[in-house]
Amino acid sequence: MQQAKARSGADIAIAVMSGPFLQRGEPALISRWRRTKMALEGGVDLVVELPYAFAAQKAETFAAGAVSILDALHVDALCFGSESGDITQFTAILAHRRANQAQYEAHVRSLVRTGISYPKAQAQALQAIAKDTTLDVSQPNNILGLHYLQALQSQGSQAAPLTVRRLAAGYHDQTFATDTIASATSIRKQLANGDISAIGNVVPASTLHHLHEYYHTYGTFHDWERYFPLLKYKLLTMTAAQLASIYEAEEGLEHRVLDCIRGAVSFTDLMEQLKTKRYTWTRLQRLCVHILTHTTKEQLKDVQSSPYIRLLGMSRQGQSYLSMHKKKLKLPLVTHAKAYRHPLFELDHKASAVYYSILPEPLRSLMLKQDFVQHPLRYDETPKAYS
Repeated sequence: MQQAKARSGADIAIAVMSGPFLQRGEPALISRWRRTKMALEGGVDLVVELPYAFAAQKAETFAAGAVSILDALHVDALCFGSESGDITQFTAILAHRRANQAQYEAHVRSLVRTGISYPKAQAQALQAIAKDTTLDVSQPNNILGLHYLQALQSQGSQAAPLTVRRLAAGYHDQTFATDTIASATSIRKQLANGDISAIGNVVPASTLHHLHEYYHTYGTFHDWERYFPLLKYKLLTMTAAQLASIYEAEEGLEHRVLDCIRGAVSFTDLMEQLKTKRYTWTRLQRLCVHILTHTTKEQLKDVQSSPYIRLLGMSRQGQSYLSMHKKKLKLPLVTHAKAYRHPLFELDHKASAVYYSILPEPLRSLMLKQDFVQHPLRYDETPKAYS
């Protein structure tokens, strides 16, 4: 955050945050409201939500949704973390792709036919047409960064792309890289083991406080094993035809899923049985998310950009920014969920209902109700209080 503000010279920082389910096809560790508090206390001035239709998606769609929201908010710069840290590497490789688009697409199709995953095919095709560039397009944050730049260009956004290099910890690292730096994966692994205090040196004190408080209140973090009984029930009561209608169920994958679920004893067991060279773990996890929410291909067939901005929280500076720009926003600003209607917003509500389903009553109903009645959080940094 400090690096992003320093490089951009920004007066305020806006974070586009996923809702209940994340891009890698996992449930968010804790609720959107608790994560909003973490972001505000970490220096973010406006927290807005990336709709489910874009959050639990491949990198290209995820980036397109995020950019459409930021562009509607009139941001001057978009900053993302990457393994590279050099924005010129991103612009160079995109220039190569534009100049060789037909060759690139043909190479991707050829590679996919060999049985490898689509993301890996894209990476290899890019490397083939841009041999003189040094960007490692096999790294997940570099890949997402490319899609951010592509979305900025395709949507005609005036925001300047910036990137900050990720230090020490790799995206998928299972252990802490240093005493003070860790990947999200390694942090989640520690929390899955119930060891909240172990991450004390790698997260802000306010984040540690909210994690302790959430676990104390709800008795759990949200992880796939908690949702496995619901997923198994859903799959055992679906036909192959019904499963084939679910978003991301392609190429007969529905038959493989139904075959594997019968004997699977845990979510990890199911994933180990399903995973192949063609279907990545994250792709399969996203399919499982869409099964839980019963999100169909028909519902997401025309999704290209977010139709609204859901505001979750703001600092005093963020509130001032909105006051100045509110009349110029390119999309409706949703501040009260109960008063807004849109098919994709209804999908957000359904995802929330699934997300909170693992909580005991009355906590489950209280959290569902909160999503409908909660106004955006207002954070005052001076007394460190919410209003």
